[in-house]
Amino acid sequence: MTNKIMEAYKLWCEKATEDPDLISELQSVEGDDEAISDRFYRDLEFGTGGLRGVIGAGSYRMNIYTVRRATQGLADYVNGDFENGSVAISYDSRIKSDVFAKEAARVLVANGIKVYLYTELMPTPMLSYAVRYFGASAGIMVTASHNPAKYNGYKVYGSDGCQITLDVANTVIGKINEVSMFGGAKVASFDEALADGMVEYIGKDCIDSYLDEVSKQGVHTDLVADSGLKVVYTPLNGTGNKPVRAILKKIGVKEVTVVPEQENPDGNFPTCPFPNPEIKEALAYGLKLCESVKPDLLLATDPDCDRVGIAVPSLDGEYVLFSGNEVGALLMEYICTERTALGTMPENPVAVKTIVTTDIVAKMAKEFGVELREVLTGFKFIGEQIGFLEADGEDDRYIFGFEESYGYLAGSYVRDKDAVVASMLICEMAAFYRTKGISLLDARDKMYQKYGNYVHSQQSFVCEGESGMQRMKEIMANLRNNTPKQIGGLEVERFGDYIASEETNLKTGERIKINLPKSDVLAFRLEKDASVIIRPSGTEPKIKAYYTTIAETKEQAQQLQQEIADSFKTILGF
Repeated sequence: MTNKIMEAYKLWCEKATEDPDLISELQSVEGDDEAISDRFYRDLEFGTGGLRGVIGAGSYRMNIYTVRRATQGLADYVNGDFENGSVAISYDSRIKSDVFAKEAARVLVANGIKVYLYTELMPTPMLSYAVRYFGASAGIMVTASHNPAKYNGYKVYGSDGCQITLDVANTVIGKINEVSMFGGAKVASFDEALADGMVEYIGKDCIDSYLDEVSKQGVHTDLVADSGLKVVYTPLNGTGNKPVRAILKKIGVKEVTVVPEQENPDGNFPTCPFPNPEIKEALAYGLKLCESVKPDLLLATDPDCDRVGIAVPSLDGEYVLFSGNEVGALLMEYICTERTALGTMPENPVAVKTIVTTDIVAKMAKEFGVELREVLTGFKFIGEQIGFLEADGEDDRYIFGFEESYGYLAGSYVRDKDAVVASMLICEMAAFYRTKGISLLDARDKMYQKYGNYVHSQQSFVCEGESGMQRMKEIMANLRNNTPKQIGGLEVERFGDYIASEETNLKTGERIKINLPKSDVLAFRLEKDASVIIRPSGTEPKIKAYYTTIAETKEQAQQLQQEIADSFKTILGF
């Protein structure tokens, strides 16, 4: 352990006196070099969208001091770019989320910036909506999304309701770097700010307006009430409970059974260590309840209610989980088919997906005359495309956007993925198909029969701690410098490097420009239309690999994918 780390530890022991939990933690690690080093070897990084880290004491932890420092940087940006600046704030059910939200508000107010704050925990999309509703300069959502309970964080939004752009993030990072950890952030009294109107609680009018906008995205909501649809829903102890149930009631879903153990907010997530609707274990209590309720659909939203996962019954009564790619593709097909039939499709419609999201929708887009735009991983890039359309007065052209990680959005009223509107549309779609005697399982099978058997999977390689960060850099550098010629027995035909903004045809040597912002992403396009895409996570200490295969049968595609995944794992050295 270096002297610099020990000096930082001693400084925190002296200065971090406002939170008893931090005092206890600092005392508990005294003499433990490894524990001290892990908390102080670096600062918690403000990435492209905000902070995320383990809750606790130290510069590499989420606590009131790292939150204040980051918020001071944000305040300096707002005051430099806006007159009479204001910021909307929301928070989820995580440990200390409400505390961090108020600390951020105190710093903003001390810098003369008005704050709009929800009176209780609310989903991420409702923060995006509040920014636009109040015409705020920026927004803060205190959340660590679907990470384990020990994490928290906050995401920063621009005045358009979209997560901040790379340029703005870099500006804010520069401002943060000028702020010292102790004494560098201005702090006001929350109660006084509330009394004098510098903090204003967000009222029912904003919430009702949001729900109205969500309901407008329906296609066949008139059929829902009489469809007989039964739903089991779990908010996974997060923010979705009230708004999701409100919107389902609004469109006429009469039978909604909520998983009791996961109904109320609880940042400890006692029933699921990973409150992520992508993971089957998180749905275990919901699946158990389905055995007795026997619903048409199980819905699960993550803690900040921007992602949603589903399970549907098969003929043998077992509930089958759908992937994010499958739900997104089904929604895309449903929206295109039914809006075309109803004559409500806009002229020159636009849909947006990320580069790691299923290509099956490219075939749908071609069939229905939809312009399909591809963007980098991260929903803010989908939101950015909506902003481009809005700038031209054409935001009504946007019909749908999604990413494979269970994030979906119809409509331009918010600029982030929205599990409230997604839950509504999924239920509406299920109800519509139910009136036709078709289950969602049937609809999925028909989709694959029509467009091809696409199989997708994601593999994460965890690289914890200081050495893990270095390992991720080495892995990416090695893949760039020693591009594999084969993966899983399939020849690599094209190699795309999104930092170099270039794709190379390995057969001909031809190079094609990639017209997207530079990003640490590598794409290997294989024969048989298979692909592998790899990128370091922007929010977690892991590298993510995305696999795609297509074959005559699903089983053949799955087998090929397993061979590719096994081969790539070996190439990475795991």
